[in-house]
Amino acid sequence: MEITQFHAHCFSLFFLSFLLFLDFLQSLSNGNDPVSRSLLLSLLLAWVTIHSSKSNKTTPTATPPPPPGPRGIPLFGNLLSLEPELHSYFAGLAHIYGPIFKLRLGNKVGIVMSSPSMARQVLKDQDVTFANRDITEAGRAATYGGSDIAWSSYGPEWRMLRKVCALKLLSNITLDSFYMLRRKHVRETAGYLYSRVGSPVNVGEQMFLTMLNLITNMLWGGTVEEDGASETAGYLYSRVGSPVNVGEQMFLTMLNLITNMLWGGTVEEDGARLGADFREVVLGMTELLGKPNISDFYPGLARFDLQGIRKKMDGLARRFDRIFDVMIDQRLKIDQEGGSRESGSKDFLQFLLKLKDEGDSNTPLTMIHLKALLMDMVVGGTDTSSHTIEFAMAEIMNKPEVMRKTQQELEVVVGKDSIVEESHIHKLPYLYAFWENPLNFDPERFLKSKWDYSGSDFNYFPFGSGRRICAGTAMAERMVMYSLATLLHSFDWKLPQGEKLDLIEKFGIVLKKKTALVAIPTPRLTDPSMYE
Repeated sequence: MEITQFHAHCFSLFFLSFLLFLDFLQSLSNGNDPVSRSLLLSLLLAWVTIHSSKSNKTTPTATPPPPPGPRGIPLFGNLLSLEPELHSYFAGLAHIYGPIFKLRLGNKVGIVMSSPSMARQVLKDQDVTFANRDITEAGRAATYGGSDIAWSSYGPEWRMLRKVCALKLLSNITLDSFYMLRRKHVRETAGYLYSRVGSPVNVGEQMFLTMLNLITNMLWGGTVEEDGASETAGYLYSRVGSPVNVGEQMFLTMLNLITNMLWGGTVEEDGARLGADFREVVLGMTELLGKPNISDFYPGLARFDLQGIRKKMDGLARRFDRIFDVMIDQRLKIDQEGGSRESGSKDFLQFLLKLKDEGDSNTPLTMIHLKALLMDMVVGGTDTSSHTIEFAMAEIMNKPEVMRKTQQELEVVVGKDSIVEESHIHKLPYLYAFWENPLNFDPERFLKSKWDYSGSDFNYFPFGSGRRICAGTAMAERMVMYSLATLLHSFDWKLPQGEKLDLIEKFGIVLKKKTALVAIPTPRLTDPSMYE
């Protein structure tokens, strides 16, 4: 028995050495320095050896046996057997081991639950026990050390942040007050698509930019125009007969929406470079947040940042921080001069700065908290919404009968001589019918039973459930459903000649389409002026 363990440890140490060596060649900033590399490798192997010797020592325990799961190898556990598409990999393991199974990931143990009854246990019956989150190195770098609402530990600080979001930033009253802003940017995106006739357009990216402009305007201020210019629909109208990249267009729309919510500027007003910078930073952050990191599986190695993920995320976070500093300084200057929104209402940043100055003596809102909340809004509200719209468009286009029924409903409720308003959305049950077979796209199932986003039904909780349910549910519902209804009401959609629709997804912190959706819009409204 001792010889077998010795051989297993020798094999593990050799294999880890080989993997680390390859990793060093690719990721170490001083990779051309063989002395530094050799020294670091020696230190790492010494650490692994110590860890290995400690792991052999067993002590009696009364802990119940863990759930079943695939066998791993010493030191690595199941790390080397993980597949890139983790959601599909976990689903496959659930068919083998049942609704709860165990994975050993380096020094950590992961428990995967995949049934409504198990979800209820974690998210409702024992929600306090599971209310904390194990922050990753990338998450720590992106959120000022875990000072945001997503990663902060459950306690007074988290409750304070949640209260700020629920009562002011993301309340129904506040979101309703920004309706004209959402209307403006969704119509602008349609107008942009209308103007691009003959050229391919990435619709998902456009929606991202629109959302980002809207959210940043809400957070930082700016005038909410009341004319409701047809931005989104107008753009799509201009693209009549030409391929449109739906994912890219949605990205641009979301970016425009979010930046307007934060500071009142749009990508057009601030220049194309700003939009490109935002997209690069947000996409870079979401990619790094979803990338497996050896530092998370072996915390003792975090100081070495073997894959360079912490360094990359620090760089992206600094870029965001510089933007935040500029906008905060600008808002403070405006406030000192007695300025405000033309409507007289305060934007999110004004409210947060006022709250910080007044401060709760027990759990004060700091400047770090303020910036972390802004980060949550920008990163969490753009990529997620734009990819949801892109996926929905792809699924609808893949089933012409669903497209026909959706547009038929829109014609009855809205008509072709008018444009979609948010007030129409809850009158569109078929559009909302977007789960028995969750891997199949079957809107009809939602017409037979009542579903909502509250997280109370553990067969369907897209925004999570329990204490840490997504704080942005109400905002996401407004932005996604309104944008999607506008795209389907204003245009017919088809693929470029010879192209096939690809519904394959790519795993990450945000699930996205593996290939962008490029589609050709054809106007449906009777009056071209409705796209202007």
